[in-house]
Amino acid sequence: MNLVQEFHPSEIPSSPGVYVFRDRFGKVIYVGKARNLKRRLSSYFQPSRSRTADPKLRSLINSIYQWSFEIVRTEDEALILESRLIKDFSPHYNILMRDDKRYLMLKIDMNEKFPTLKLARIKKPDNAIYFGPFPQGTALKATLEFLLAHFGLRACRNSEPDEETRKHCLKRIIKDCCAPCNNSVTREEYMEKVEAALKVLSGDIRELKSTLEERMKKYASECRFEQAAKLRDILTNLTAVFGKRNREFARPELPDTSPGIAAVEDLKEQLGLKIMPSRIIGFDISNILGHLAVASLVAFKDGKPDRDNYRRFRIRTVDQSDDFAMMAEAIKRHFGRLLRENRPLPDLLLVDGGKGQLSATVKTLIEIGCPPIPVLGLAKKNEEIYLPGRSEPVVLSRHAPALRMLQALRDEAHRFAITYHRELRRREIEKSLLDDIPGVGKVRKIRLLREFGSVTGLRNSTPEEIARRIPGLGENTAFRIYESIKRVKQPSKKESE
Repeated sequence: MNLVQEFHPSEIPSSPGVYVFRDRFGKVIYVGKARNLKRRLSSYFQPSRSRTADPKLRSLINSIYQWSFEIVRTEDEALILESRLIKDFSPHYNILMRDDKRYLMLKIDMNEKFPTLKLARIKKPDNAIYFGPFPQGTALKATLEFLLAHFGLRACRNSEPDEETRKHCLKRIIKDCCAPCNNSVTREEYMEKVEAALKVLSGDIRELKSTLEERMKKYASECRFEQAAKLRDILTNLTAVFGKRNREFARPELPDTSPGIAAVEDLKEQLGLKIMPSRIIGFDISNILGHLAVASLVAFKDGKPDRDNYRRFRIRTVDQSDDFAMMAEAIKRHFGRLLRENRPLPDLLLVDGGKGQLSATVKTLIEIGCPPIPVLGLAKKNEEIYLPGRSEPVVLSRHAPALRMLQALRDEAHRFAITYHRELRRREIEKSLLDDIPGVGKVRKIRLLREFGSVTGLRNSTPEEIARRIPGLGENTAFRIYESIKRVKQPSKKESE
C-alpha cells in the first residue's frame, strides 16, 4: 500500500487531535498528538520524507500500514488521550511517556469523617470520587493549595489527629483550616464547605472567580500590588484547570475513543438497514498456504468490542489455500450451532473481502437454512462496502463513524486470528524441533520442556546448563540439542501472516 498516494490532506481537519499508526498486522506502533492534525499528518506522508528523515523516523514511516485519528476539543485533551493510548498499547516507536508517570487527579473520599481533597495518579476501586486527570500539574497543585485554604478544608493526612498534632498545626494557626478535628465546626458545617469545593471541581467557577476578581481590584486600588498579583496567579491557575475550556476534564472519566452508539446509528442510516445493528460479528482467516488454518469471530455490541463472545476455530475440512472454503466452514459451524441451539442471530455479519467473499458467505448461510440477516463485505484496498444484490459498492467518507467502526471490527478480527495462528505455530515448532535430534526420545523431550518451560528457554540457555539440569543427558547430547535449536530460525511476525 502506498500511503503517500492514499493520503488525502483535504480529508483531514485542521483541528487538535490524536493520530494512531498501525503496522500490517494491525498492531499499534505509534501514537502522537497534534495541535493541527492536517499539518502534522501531512508531514509524515510527503514523498521525500521516507528518504530524508532520520533513521528512526524513516523506519517508522516505512512500517506504517494503516493510520487513523481522533478529533478532540483542546490540546490538553489531546495530551491526555495520547498518554492513555500510549499506556494502553505501548507502541514500539513511542519513547516518551512509557514509564509509569500519569497525570494528576484530585480525589476525595466522602466516607471519611472529614473528607478533603488529595492528589492522586491512579484511580483505584476505593469508592472515592476522582476528578481529572489534569495535564497542568503545577497549576493543579497551586490551585489545590488555594482551594483547601479558601474553603477551610483540612490539609492533614489523618482526619482525626492526636492532641500534640492539633496543637502544632500550622494551618489552624494561620486560619487556613476550619479545624474540624478541634470541634471548631460541626460535621454538617464542614460538609457544606466540601460541597462548595466540589462545585468548583465540577467546573462551576463563576462565583469564586467573581469573588477573586473583586478582591484583586480592591488590592490594586489600595496599591497592594503583591497581593493583587497573587490573586491574579490564582485566577490564571483556576481558569487553566477548571475553566470553561477544560470543564469536561473535571470528571472521573476520559472521553471514550472507541466506536459507540453514534457509529451504529450512522451505519443503519448509511446502509438503509431495517433494524439497528447493535450486535455485529466479523470473521477472518489466517493460514500459511493452508497450513494451520484458523478462523476468528469477533463481536461488537453497541459499537464496542464484546470480548465475552469472541470465538476461534481450527479449520478441519480444508487442507489447501482456499480462503473461501475456510470461511464457509467457519460460517457453517458457527451459525449451524446457533440454529441448533435456537440462540439469537446477530444483527449484522461482516466478512473481510469483496464480492467473492460476500457471495460465498451468503451461499453458505442459505445452504444451512439460516434466516435472512444483513451481510456485508468490506474490501480493504479502498474500504468499499459490498452488499448482497447491489452491483456497485457503497463508499463512505473515510472518517464516517460507521466506516471507522467497521474497520475497527475488521482489524480486531484480523488481530485475533493472527494471534491464534501464531500460537499454533509456536506449539508445532516446539513439538517438532526436539523430535529430530538424535538421542532425544519422548521421555527426554518431556523432561527438557518441563525443566526449561519451552524451546525458547532452551535456546536462551547453554550446553553446560542443559547438561547440568538434566541428569544423565551428557555433554555431547546437550551440545547437539543446543546447536539444533540455535540453527532453527524463530517465526517472525511477518511469517505468521
